[in-house]
Parts: sequence; C-alpha cells; structure tokens
Amino acid sequence: MDTGVDLERLESWMNEQSLGTGPIENAVRLAGGTQNILLKFDRAGRTYVLRRPPLSLRGNSNETMRREARVLAAIANSDVPHPGLIAACGDDNVLGAAFYLMEPVDGYAPSQGLPEPFVSSPDLRHQMGLSLVDGIAALGAIDYEAVGLTGLGKPDNYLERQVSRWKSQLESYAEVPEWDGRKDIEGVNRVGDWLEANRPGTFQPGIIHGDYHLNNVMYRYDRPELAAIVDWELTTIGDPLLDLGWLMATWPDETDLEEGGTVTVRPWDGFPTANELIAHYEAQSDRDLSNIHWYGVLACYKLGIILEGTYARACAGKAPKEIGDALHASTIRLLRRALRWID
Repeated sequence: MDTGVDLERLESWMNEQSLGTGPIENAVRLAGGTQNILLKFDRAGRTYVLRRPPLSLRGNSNETMRREARVLAAIANSDVPHPGLIAACGDDNVLGAAFYLMEPVDGYAPSQGLPEPFVSSPDLRHQMGLSLVDGIAALGAIDYEAVGLTGLGKPDNYLERQVSRWKSQLESYAEVPEWDGRKDIEGVNRVGDWLEANRPGTFQPGIIHGDYHLNNVMYRYDRPELAAIVDWELTTIGDPLLDLGWLMATWPDETDLEEGGTVTVRPWDGFPTANELIAHYEAQSDRDLSNIHWYGVLACYKLGIILEGTYARACAGKAPKEIGDALHASTIRLLRRALRWID
C-alpha cells in the first residue's frame, strides 16, 4: 500500500527522538476532511497518527503544519479537547514536508453516522450540540500569550482587515476567464458594505480554530462530549467570536432543514438551535456577545468567498465540476443567509 510516507526515513527520525524501536507496523491511511495525509501506525506497542501536507505541496503547506503543531503543544494542558501532540518535525528534509505525530483519537466523526445511543436519543444530541460550544469557549478562554503563542497571528486591526482581505480574494477570481459566478452572488457587495458599517469597535484577542463546525470535531463514544477538535489548518490569533460566528454560519436553520441544504448529521432533531448555541457560549464566557450576528454575517461572507475559489478552479477545469457546482450553491446559500440576518 502506498502510504505517502517514507517509512524507513520516519523510523530513523523516530529513533533519533527516542520514540520506540523496531519496525513500523500496520500503517494505514486514514480518511480525513482535507487533502492532508493522515497515517496511523504502530511501533513498539504504541499507536501513532502522522499528519503531513499533501504530496503536491501548496505554498504555505509546511508553515501550516508547523503552526498546527505549535498550537497543539500550547494547549496541551488546557480544557480544550484536541489530539495529543507527541512530537513535531519542522524540517521538511526528513519526509519532504513538515509533519507531526499525535495520539489517535478515541472517537467518531458525526457526519459519518451517529452510533447508539446517540442516534436514538434527541436529548443526547442536544447535549452534543452544547458540547460543540464548550470546545470553542474553552479555546477562547486561553491566554494565548501565557501559553507562548505571541506572534502566531496579527491581532492588531484584525476585524478592520477582514472585509478588504476577502473582497480582494473574491476579485482575484476574475483572473480566471471561465469563472461566471459573479452573476449569482450580487448580494456579496451589500454584505461587505454592511460589515464595514457595523464592525464592532473593540475585541478581546485569543486563539481561534478558524474552521469550526461539526465536520471538524470528533465525539466520544461513551457520552455526548467532544473527544477532539481536529483540522487546525486555519488556526491563528484573532477574535475568538468568529469561531462562534462560523458555527452560526454552518448551522442548519429552518430554510436548510426544508431544503436539506447543510444538514450533514442525521437525525437532526434534538440538536440545539443557533440561538441556544449562542446563549450557551454567553453563559460561560466574559466576551461581549451584543454584536454576535455581525460575526455570523462575516463568517458567511468569508466562507462563501473561500468556497467560490474552488468553483472558479472548476470553471477552469482545475477541480471536479460536480464539487465546484456544489460549493457554488453553498456560497449562494451562505450569502442569502447573511442577507436575511442583515434584514
């Protein structure tokens, strides 16, 4: 089986780190939500999961891996559920890319199907939804400077930079002659203008995950709590309320439930409403949530523009058409949601 990893070189590096002896055994690629390679294997009676960028590196792939490992190390003793970091290698000469080793997570991805007793209990699903909020509330409560994450991001003017940053991203798609998406997302300028006019004046910097939703967490088998928050590619220092806004943007509402739009976990009955998620966050945080819908609108705007990039690539034949079409539909849905919130 092609693991995507040079196991002999990995063995040598692990020897240098005193991480077991003998051969690497039972190596198997894990399915993940991203293009990154996840390799589970055993060595000397211990199980490891290796995470590295895809074989075709993007421009920031190695730096992304280094940042992920840095954050996982920093939150090791916190209340945030996360994969335990074992060791990291920032040198891309060892395996051709930066990588790190982490503990396997004893949990399941809810989008892959709920096990019993959760599939049969609306009450347990309700608690699962609240537990999702507990994860980002704990993350946002960490003093990022105290855990050594100064310099991970640029909190100065973080909110002021958001609209211009993502507006520029959207405008860059015009460099793809085949891209025809602009005609469908005429509301995007109105959303951007509203965000600029209603931006909160201050915020409390902290660690943000950056892509927080039900597909980027794993749950425990024994109770309705998070086992780990995963896929830390977009982690930075910014305004942690954007993680809650991201949850709002991706959380099914009445329109989605009628259309079957963004419901990735079934059965859905029992899960809290978005307003219940907000109230649960507010009950355990000292952050000011009076402008929380601004963060929800920003998340719709930002995520919609990001997804539109794959549609632009699909228009140019550089990504599968069916995926591009589906993500373009998601962009339209997100902007419609943002406009409903504005109105």
